[in-house]
Amino acid sequence: MRFTEFGLHPDLLEGIDASGYENATPVQEQVIPPILEGRDIIASAQTGTGKTAAFLLPMIHKMLEHKSEGLTRAIIIVPTRELAIQISQHLEGLSYFTNISSIAIYGGNDGQNFVTEKKALQSGADIIVCTPGRMIAHINMNYVNMSGLQFLVLDEADRMLDMGFQDDINRITQAMPANRQSLLFSATMPQKIRQLARNILTNPVEVNIAISKPPEKIVQRAYVVYETQKIPLVKSILQTTPFKSALIFCGRKNEVKQLTRTLKMAKFDASEMHSDLEQAHREEVINGFTSGRIPILVATDILSRGIDIDTIDLVINYDVPHDGEDYVHRIGRTARAEADGMAVTIISEKEQNKFAAIEELIGKEVEKTPVPEELGAVPPYQPRARRSGGGRKFHHGGNKRH
Repeated sequence: MRFTEFGLHPDLLEGIDASGYENATPVQEQVIPPILEGRDIIASAQTGTGKTAAFLLPMIHKMLEHKSEGLTRAIIIVPTRELAIQISQHLEGLSYFTNISSIAIYGGNDGQNFVTEKKALQSGADIIVCTPGRMIAHINMNYVNMSGLQFLVLDEADRMLDMGFQDDINRITQAMPANRQSLLFSATMPQKIRQLARNILTNPVEVNIAISKPPEKIVQRAYVVYETQKIPLVKSILQTTPFKSALIFCGRKNEVKQLTRTLKMAKFDASEMHSDLEQAHREEVINGFTSGRIPILVATDILSRGIDIDTIDLVINYDVPHDGEDYVHRIGRTARAEADGMAVTIISEKEQNKFAAIEELIGKEVEKTPVPEELGAVPPYQPRARRSGGGRKFHHGGNKRH
């Protein structure tokens, strides 16, 4: 299902497109419609299934449809500062072409940040992403006005309870208006989560997402490189790997166009596929790829689902997919009909944490293959070894085009 089919606000669709999304994951297909209808949600979904966008997109849409100035309208509670930063950055990307404002607030930093948070809270940031303890501190100081609150999200609720945040969550929810819409996401559903859901949700829609796993017969490999080494590495892989049909996935249309142009200049027989192409052109490209006339196809995730070509024996992820579901769908384009296939993922420094999360989701550590010597030195693979910077800023969409 494409995001254009949900009836989302045009400014939000622009942010979705700029973020490189085209097709919804299973959790998004099941969660977005009932949230748009105003229902409470309890969802069993792990990190890497696309659940963050599943709650952000309908919330942003409803805020754009019914504007309100100077009041906080959504609070997203998460267990750790790292997750708060991650969701905040995701939110900034999706809301880039809107006037939705947001801030991530979390502990472990100096008083200057507390002052910045206070100002954002008092001015009514539309969406607050927070850790429980830090939010309690602001509530105790009367810095949070919840009178206009429409949405509460508890993300990784089981982890928050395991970390001892039950009382903090109760205090925060007690300060909220009763007529809000509440969304609870948890990787597991033990009895304590069920009890929490009974306390804060009203007649919720229950969603349970089974995690997809890639077929065992797919040979999975990964290369860790600097961003500038990606194109030379793709050329090297295509030159040294035997294949009949190679499908190269890029997250953004401009990457598809640039990579295709570069490959053609290097005398590779490559074509491109993305949403800017007319339908007739798309069909011509697909027919050429299916017949073997086009041996290399560079595409966005428009082709990660719904294409069934038995001859694809090499899939290259030019960048790390957004989440585990996208990864499974991408590499699942190869090794079809009992054939063998190889899936290669190219990981830049900034993508290491994202790929580690995918490995955790699929329950497998993907082999890291040494790059050709002529590419030079590469970064070490150290996911989660460094903490994300930034993220703690009062973000105002404010980039809407008129």
